Amino acid sequence: MDQNNFDGIIKRSLAIREKYHGLERQHHGTEWTLEEDALAYLTDAGLVGRDIMSHQKRWLKKDSAVELEHKLGENIWWLIVLADRTGIDIKEALDQFLTKTEKLF
Repeated sequence: MDQNNFDGIIKRSLAIREKYHGLERQHHGTEWTLEEDALAYLTDAGLVGRDIMSHQKRWLKKDSAVELEHKLGENIWWLIVLADRTGIDIKEALDQFLTKTEKLF
């Protein structure tokens, strides 16, 4: 993977989300709403917390290192999806955040 190609990562992320939309239509008759996507993201973010606790030996969980890596990637994927669904340019949002925060220091 070309790790310097954020545009490609965004494109792949949105293509995967479209495939999930197809499964949602197949199983439920409709795609998940934006709110359902947000809830799924929050659930995965919570799992990152548990996996970090396990990484620090504060929460006993088998195979948490593998899951932590997966969940970190999945959380970035969800943020790309949520930005797209709300009409926010994730690259611009990240750049603005970094610029603003850098100026604080």
